[in-house]
Amino acid sequence: QVQFVESGGGLVPPGGSLRLSCAAPGLTLDYYAIAWFRQAPGKEREGVSCFSVSDGSTAYADSVKGRFKISGDRAKNTVYLQMDSLKPEDTAVYYCAADIERSRCTVFTGGTYSYWGQGTQVTVSS
Repeated sequence: QVQFVESGGGLVPPGGSLRLSCAAPGLTLDYYAIAWFRQAPGKEREGVSCFSVSDGSTAYADSVKGRFKISGDRAKNTVYLQMDSLKPEDTAVYYCAADIERSRCTVFTGGTYSYWGQGTQVTVSS
């Protein structure tokens, strides 16, 4: 069964940076919009950012605009999330998934997402 593998999480102080990776062995990312989601304890899962491997288009949640940058490497079949100026409220488990109905981030959080990974923990604390 195809499943994303997330990595790169960790503990950083406020203002720090992390780079998350999302790899999908056996999945051709060109066919899907790839999104990062996060879920903090006691909160609903929320969309963070979306990337279209096919045309390079992106989408971001308002809470991370200007601080996070999503990108992709077609040759490595991997999507990245560069997170800068991290805040305590960014603390969550971060997951990636593919919108199996779209190759572009036209609906972002409203997409039909599958191939969820196990997630990677991001903790922002001093």
